[in-house]
Amino acid sequence: MPQPSRVEIPGPGRRDLAADVYRPDPGHALRTAVILLHGGAWRFGSRADMQPYGKILSGLGFLAIAAEYRLLGEAAYPAQLDDVRDVIAWVRAHAVEFDVDAAKIALEGFSAGGHLALLAAGTATEHPGSAVAAVVAFFAPPRLDGPAPPGMPSLAEGLLGPSPSAAAIRAASPLQHIGAGFPPTFLLGGMADFLVPPAATLELFHALVAAKAAVDLHLYHGHLHEFAMLPSMLEPVQAEVALFLKRAVVDPAGDRNENLTLNPFARPGWPGPPPGARTSNGS
Repeated sequence: MPQPSRVEIPGPGRRDLAADVYRPDPGHALRTAVILLHGGAWRFGSRADMQPYGKILSGLGFLAIAAEYRLLGEAAYPAQLDDVRDVIAWVRAHAVEFDVDAAKIALEGFSAGGHLALLAAGTATEHPGSAVAAVVAFFAPPRLDGPAPPGMPSLAEGLLGPSPSAAAIRAASPLQHIGAGFPPTFLLGGMADFLVPPAATLELFHALVAAKAAVDLHLYHGHLHEFAMLPSMLEPVQAEVALFLKRAVVDPAGDRNENLTLNPFARPGWPGPPPGARTSNGS
């Protein structure tokens, strides 16, 4: 498989951000870009951590871009979120060069990266150019005001510094930005995750359902934080991500029409909503 190419993403008032671009085989390209955002408590980690995911997604037809964002220690929050917005805008501006549809840009984030992905999606109306077509969030904290994990500082202090205000905590919590028009979202978590417990992921799921967003949820029994990088999980889980993106971004009309055509429960005469009606999850 070809190695990724490195690009530099310029921006006002900061250094250039590096990104690794994993290109699909032109004969199998789906014209959809996936921006990969690493985890590491906003303070650690690297775009290089995304290499396995980028290779798998490109092999499945997606243009995968593992993007750098400035870490805490180099720049205080919200620099990290600003960087993600800049990356989205840059990918959209280069859509023709990458042979992707500018309306088909998704985010896939892990832990802190998932938090930033959800925040970017939820605040896109306030920041023109940063809208995305879908979000995939692995074990992402939906709120920062929960109890601190054992032996660790609170998420709020970890991101915002000592004694952050209640308003700052709310503003940095993805749960506060779930509303009408939130893009299709795939939430993945581990049932044994003590950093982002399943109850937190379920709270986010229910908020998305209430907002009528199209949302999928998969909680894996027995798994902890960062389970997605395990050798036995890596390819199967990314295949799930690819299926979600194909349904939600690549060809949502085809997915809907197949369901209405072939699923007998979607036909007239069965109890429930008529064909073509919006269901509670926004589909």
